[in-house]
Amino acid sequence: MIIECKAIMKTGSPYGIHRVLEPQGVLPQGAWKIDNTMEIHDNEILIDVSALNIDAASFTQIKQEAAGDLAKVEAIVCGIVARRGKHHNPVTGSGGMLIGRVLEIGPALVGKIDLKVGDRIATLVSLSLTPLRIDRIKQIHLDQDQIEIDGRAVLFETGLYAKLPDDIPERLALAILDVAGAPAQTARLVRAGDTVVVIGGGGKSGTLCVYEAKKRAGATGRVIGVSPFAKDCERMRELGWVDHTLQLDATNAVAMMEAVAALTAGRMADVVVNCVNIPNTEMASILATRDGGRIYFFSMATSFTAAALGAEGVGKDVEMIIGNGYAKDHADFSLALLRESPKLRQLFENRYV
Repeated sequence: MIIECKAIMKTGSPYGIHRVLEPQGVLPQGAWKIDNTMEIHDNEILIDVSALNIDAASFTQIKQEAAGDLAKVEAIVCGIVARRGKHHNPVTGSGGMLIGRVLEIGPALVGKIDLKVGDRIATLVSLSLTPLRIDRIKQIHLDQDQIEIDGRAVLFETGLYAKLPDDIPERLALAILDVAGAPAQTARLVRAGDTVVVIGGGGKSGTLCVYEAKKRAGATGRVIGVSPFAKDCERMRELGWVDHTLQLDATNAVAMMEAVAALTAGRMADVVVNCVNIPNTEMASILATRDGGRIYFFSMATSFTAAALGAEGVGKDVEMIIGNGYAKDHADFSLALLRESPKLRQLFENRYV
């Protein structure tokens, strides 16, 4: 008589702690290395990955290190994943997100989640905590922070995700969902009549924040878009969602302060949204904000030590908000922006599809 023995899946931690290899006692995001074997536990989801959207701060650093050479970018990205079991840039500390199709759902999750095998999804948790295996890099889009791959990934029981809609192309959805928290948080912060400064207003997240800020501030408010690049400032003006543009390097805090003061008769901004992908812009954000105003540091290049000590050093009583990339229903919120604004959708289709 032949007896067939079937392997019994183990139950993992809802937070993925069972995947941590080193150091012990931390969660996957804080770990240096995690287990990226693709045999799932009974409360995990296995994903066939088609593309990665690398965090802007991370991809900027990688491109600089590689001097724009595609082969070197590939080597750096694959090297990070090989060493760490996840795409967690050791320089910037940031990751990104991915899209793919559901290959397998652990039996403990069946009936508890609204997914089935074959569903197209985007993960809404960082690659810096996601077990990832890259089998092949198919194409690198340097100007879009996207990498098409053959690979697999694991989503933990507590991992957030969004089903990809049928009316929005995958790469467009990937571009939007990677920064979905930015416009959703902007909607919470901006009130009618506010003066809003968006630093990095010509970029991906910045454009969404400028659009949302204009809606919320209304006819009695003002939106000021900031970029060091003339083409970004020209595009912001053409789109019509800013009242003023400032072509400034945001690492120059004094220049930022003086320019915003000139536009606001010294009152400064009620809300500053920082969307840049380079470091050392904390003081520009702080000095552009009025006492009692609010700053949303969406940028993962932000040093929160520099921000806290910098505000103290200049005696600024401002509310500083950590760039939480998650807000409730932020995926649906951001995708809805593309549906409500043909101009916004056309811009993103031209740049990311």
